[in-house]
Parts: sequence; structure tokens; C-alpha cells
Amino acid sequence: MREKEKSNIIFGTRPIIEALQSGKEVDKVLIQKGIRGEVYAELNQMLKQRNIVSQHVPVEKLNRITRKNHQGVVAFISPIIYQNIEDILPGIYEKGETPFLLILDRISDVRNFGAITRTAECANVHAIIVPEKGRAMIGPDAIKTSAGALFKIPVCKTRSLKQCADFLQQSGLKLVACTEKTEDYYFNFDYIGPMAIIMGSEEDGISSELIRKADHLAKIPLGGKIESLNVSVAAGVLMYEAIRQRQLNEI
Repeated sequence: MREKEKSNIIFGTRPIIEALQSGKEVDKVLIQKGIRGEVYAELNQMLKQRNIVSQHVPVEKLNRITRKNHQGVVAFISPIIYQNIEDILPGIYEKGETPFLLILDRISDVRNFGAITRTAECANVHAIIVPEKGRAMIGPDAIKTSAGALFKIPVCKTRSLKQCADFLQQSGLKLVACTEKTEDYYFNFDYIGPMAIIMGSEEDGISSELIRKADHLAKIPLGGKIESLNVSVAAGVLMYEAIRQRQLNEI
């Protein structure tokens, strides 16, 4: 691993347990397949209690991350503190502002994630919502690509995007899903009220359960031979349509 990425990891069972006990924001833990023992059981229990993603991997993968004595466990420390949308949303309403959120469904490329965050901060998005699993880990590359925006905009983790979508709708937000599975263009919707834009993964787009939950499906017209835009570009198109409509509404 590159030196800047090494600075984002800790290894060894006890150091990771102590990091968790001290309140460090652990993004993900890799555990060697087949490893056993009381200390590992203690670690697993702590990971479950804190809803931290863990993955069992071959020892060769751990050895590629660090050549030091990792004891079968490597953890990635997040440079940001994740927040809960349930705590943030009431504060937006209390300020008299109209909620403008972004839901990223399994965006896995760190540079895409960083670029989207940069645009979201410039567009005055109140918060970004991501799933616990299947997402880009926030490290040096994501921070750099975001131009530091990841330190300025709240990023909220949720165990279930579907349940989060239910909460947002019950809180008065409309959900607009950016997908090619519709004939309705993105500029034909009202973005002025409380809303969240949903963007899907680079590989297979938005999950079917979120497509079904969305209040509107929005398509970006494409005139070339390539079938889709990069997800960070597509996210920017929708976010700035929302900005355009909101600014016109204030005139």
C-alpha cells in the first residue's frame, strides 16, 4: 500500500479493540479466514455492537496491506465522524431551511464519491446518506478528490437505505431517483420542496427496492453512443437543476 493509505490503518487484535473502546471511527475491519480465539470473539462482538462492517479474507490479502505482524486483523480508520440523519434532519427544519439531501446507493469508487461530495458541498446539500455495506471507504483519495468537502458536509451511515427512505418520506421529503428506467426527464420535476436525490452504483444503478420507494424517476437525456454518464457527473446535473429551481423560486 502507498504510505498515505498505510496511515489510515491499524492492525493487531488488541490495538483495534483499544481503538474501538476509545471511540475511534472504524470504517471496516478485515479478519483472516478461519482465525479463532477468545480475543477474536471479543473483537467480533464489539464490531456487531457498533454495526461496523467486517469481512473475512485470506491471509494473503492482509499481507499485501502490511508486512508487519497484523495477527490476522486489519482495521481502516475513517478520517471523518459519521452521523445519523435522524439527528440532522430535525435541525434543518428548525433552522427554517428546506431539506436537500443526497442518497448514494452503493457508490464504490472512492474518486466518484469524493467528486460527488465536492459538488454536493458547493450545491448546499445538507447531508449525504450512504449504506454501511457496499460503499466506498473514506480515505486519503476520497478526501483529496473532494477537495476537503468531506470535512464540511455531514456523511450519514445507515444499515438500511430502504428504512432510511421510509423515514425521509415520513418526514416530508420527496425522493427523486436518477435512472434510465423511465421516460421522464430530470428537468420535469419540482425540486423546490424538501427532497433527496438518489444516485446508484457504478455497476448496476439504484437497487430495485429504492426504485420502488422513489416518488419520481428522473432520466438524463443522452445524445451520443455511450449509454450512460459517470455517476459523479450525473449527480451534478440533478443537484444543479435543484439549485436552479430553488434560486428562481426566490426571485
